[in-house]
Amino acid sequence: MNDQQADIDWRDDRVPVSTRFDDPYFSIHDGLAETRHVFLAGNGLPDRFGAKFRIMETGFGTGLNFLTAWQAWEAAGGRGTLRFTSFEAYPMSPGDTARALSAFPELGGHAGRLVAALQSGAGPHVFDGAVTLEIVPGDARETLPMHRDLADAWFLDGFAPAKNPELWGDTLMAQVAAHMAPGGTLASYTAAGHVRRALAAAGLEVTRAPGYGRKRHMTVARRPG
Repeated sequence: MNDQQADIDWRDDRVPVSTRFDDPYFSIHDGLAETRHVFLAGNGLPDRFGAKFRIMETGFGTGLNFLTAWQAWEAAGGRGTLRFTSFEAYPMSPGDTARALSAFPELGGHAGRLVAALQSGAGPHVFDGAVTLEIVPGDARETLPMHRDLADAWFLDGFAPAKNPELWGDTLMAQVAAHMAPGGTLASYTAAGHVRRALAAAGLEVTRAPGYGRKRHMTVARRPG
């Protein structure tokens, strides 16, 4: 088990910033809109939801990406099931999670249910019998290779490559690619050249796409099949 927790400072009393990586957890301007642009639209969601859909993510953080996906899945009719697996080395406390998510009142009841689940202890956490959240504690470089599932969509998140290079190395990018189902997709806010090259070297079809807001570019990728 991982007993390390995130160390948080607060910017403008509402945006959590990691003191370990000196990077905010979400966009200071509009974190929810950025998540929808990068991770949902970047993976062709919600249109692809259905059957037993599986999302994997590096860096659970505040849970904003999970909540955004859950809300979009429900709004799309709740087709099939949704399994969301996130790899997190430094989990945020439930109290800090609640404080961070209060910046997004439109997530409302979903955020409250997530915080309650986190307070209850280790998961997986199942919501309404159809949405499963699994948070895998520890260093993704160690935990992802042991994971047996394949993702239909990857949310390649985590702090910026310049701040947290360990989460964006070639070996881990190869593991991300290896944990994608045929035809699976990936999206990330970063357009760093070394990340795109590592994903391409792992066999993915990689494209630079328009980013959100002031970010000119982001990365999307697909596993052939």
